[in-house]
Amino acid sequence: MPYCVGITGGIGSGKSRAAAMFGDMGAGVVDTDEISHQMTASGGSAMPEIVAAFGPAAAAADGSLDRAAMRRRIFGDPEARRRLENILHPRIREVAHGQIAESTAPYVLLVVPLLLETGAYRDIIRRILVVDCDEALQVSRTIARSRLDEASVRAIMAAQISRSERLARADDIIRNDGGVDELRRQVAALHGKYLELAANEGRARA
Repeated sequence: MPYCVGITGGIGSGKSRAAAMFGDMGAGVVDTDEISHQMTASGGSAMPEIVAAFGPAAAAADGSLDRAAMRRRIFGDPEARRRLENILHPRIREVAHGQIAESTAPYVLLVVPLLLETGAYRDIIRRILVVDCDEALQVSRTIARSRLDEASVRAIMAAQISRSERLARADDIIRNDGGVDELRRQVAALHGKYLELAANEGRARA
């Protein structure tokens, strides 16, 4: 199994952009959000069980997950959220583990939005990287890229662990309050660090 770093952060923190930069530099990138979207697309492997559990209203006209309807459903209903997670998370973990095992990159960055909330993947992750930014910036970025209003964004943030706890549990932190060049500088520094750690672990196993 390759050396694996888990990357996480609050909504709108910029973890996907940071992960893409790591990928451009040669890291393997496995994104659990992308896996989830594939499973809940039209014809996705998780859709029959989701419709069976939540009814036809869970699916949009094209057969994909109606994300807006499901978001409204689970945010006010912890039991509904658990049912959805119990359908998706085991499938996502299986695919993610497979993609990591198959990677030939020097190390793999595993993108998990709720890494710290769920405690998943601790069996394979060597370090936790948190991408952090000011909470007001989280809100403005998320509004700009999505159809959500501020109240909806803050509700999502409230369902995640606090910023202070996330930072306290990080092994490495990227501060993403600045521009793209500053983000790339921090990614490049950590990329070099992870290459060295992965190489050291490889030598220790040999």
